[in-house]
Amino acid sequence: MTETKLQYSRWPKNTMRKLLLFILVSGIILMTPWTIVSVSVWDRVYRNIDTIPTREVGVVLGTTPGVWWSNLFFTTRIEAAKELYERGKIRKIIVSGDNSDTSYNEPEYMKRALMKSGIPESIITMDYAGFRTLDSVVRASKVFSLTGGFTIISQPFHIERALYLAKANDIDAIGYGAANVSLEYGFYAYLREIPARWLALYDAWFQTQATVLGEKEMVRN
Repeated sequence: MTETKLQYSRWPKNTMRKLLLFILVSGIILMTPWTIVSVSVWDRVYRNIDTIPTREVGVVLGTTPGVWWSNLFFTTRIEAAKELYERGKIRKIIVSGDNSDTSYNEPEYMKRALMKSGIPESIITMDYAGFRTLDSVVRASKVFSLTGGFTIISQPFHIERALYLAKANDIDAIGYGAANVSLEYGFYAYLREIPARWLALYDAWFQTQATVLGEKEMVRN
């Protein structure tokens, strides 16, 4: 009777070990793309305004200001673009985002916010076909002809993925990280970044093309 009880009591422990091992291995596999992307571009992400090189154009990656409350991902990107412009680190700005229907216009939202912050309208160019991060990066190079390099503006974790895609397409870009948003506030954005990095690896390895290229466009002077 005692032996039977001892054998029965060991079984849950073995099961727990297997479960913990499964969770650990699954977590490592799940996060592998995050590590690959981060390590491959770590030297091209700048968080200090004093050390970032000067580039002619900054590309602000699309998001929205929020409906019921202020979106910190939006406001911090606008602040970062303004800081770069005022410090002479960029001279022109492309706002690149999704405008897939008439009721949703990320470039327009960002343009209005930049102008409200004091950025002159004359130096802001709209890219309405930045449906994905890949689109924004590739279009900056191929449609707006930024072959001399440009600065990507977004949160650091987002910039890493954008720069990884730029590198995979032989595009010269650096990134300036807007202020980090706390995990508590931006939990779902960070969670979405996990599959987004898997997709970035796929896009890089299989050379996925931008959704829309079209005719060449000029950056406003």
